[in-house]
Amino acid sequence: MITLGLGQIALALGLMAAAIALVRWQQLGLELTLLNATARTVLQLLAVGYVLAIVFTWRNPYSVITVVLVMLAIATVVARNRIDRRLSRLLPLLAGSLLTTLLLTMVYTMGVIIRPEVWYEPRYLIPLTGIVLGNAMTAATIAGDRLVTSLKRNPVVIETHLSLGASPQQAIATYRREAIKAGLIPTINAMMVVGIVKLPGIITGQLLSGADPLNAALYQMLIIFMLAFSDLLAAILVTAGIRRLFFNDAEQLVLP
Repeated sequence: MITLGLGQIALALGLMAAAIALVRWQQLGLELTLLNATARTVLQLLAVGYVLAIVFTWRNPYSVITVVLVMLAIATVVARNRIDRRLSRLLPLLAGSLLTTLLLTMVYTMGVIIRPEVWYEPRYLIPLTGIVLGNAMTAATIAGDRLVTSLKRNPVVIETHLSLGASPQQAIATYRREAIKAGLIPTINAMMVVGIVKLPGIITGQLLSGADPLNAALYQMLIIFMLAFSDLLAAILVTAGIRRLFFNDAEQLVLP
């Protein structure tokens, strides 16, 4: 395997310099945005690399759990900020939904499929947790934002259904289904073209590290199936919770 050092990464920054030059040439006004994004990428990934090197060396359940909880907290806050900061109870709802999704997915994957020597094996648990949380966060964000927007835009239609005897679940059923479908679009699109149009990060990383191509492909299958389940579950849980946030005990629509 050809290892990369800081010198090669410094040369790789030439690509970002070229990107910034192109942005300036096209007068897109994104120079500072790209500079900020590049700096954050370098600092964040270097920090993660050093932290994970320590965690992998310690191989301690408490350090692994700490890393997972930090990832969960960040994913929860990012999802809340992208959906609606004004919904006061949205943060615990997202935390519970993402935690439930993560636990169900990882317990099955680690306990039934991979079965490492110890359940907290950081080599498997941390990367898979990051993949699941990142994608579940995206699915929850898309579904949640779509549902919140629909509820705010159609109060008259919803209240008409309620006045005709529909329950809150029935009144927003169409909006919720569309929100869940929207949350699954990125995952389904990726599944349709994986290996043909696109080589995902996991299989690419394993191939670059010298892993057996067939084994890399099998791991990518596992991850895609994990993401299909976790994204769907996250979207279902978040939209179900948002429904409760928009209706009171008397089953009346309450807009924030």
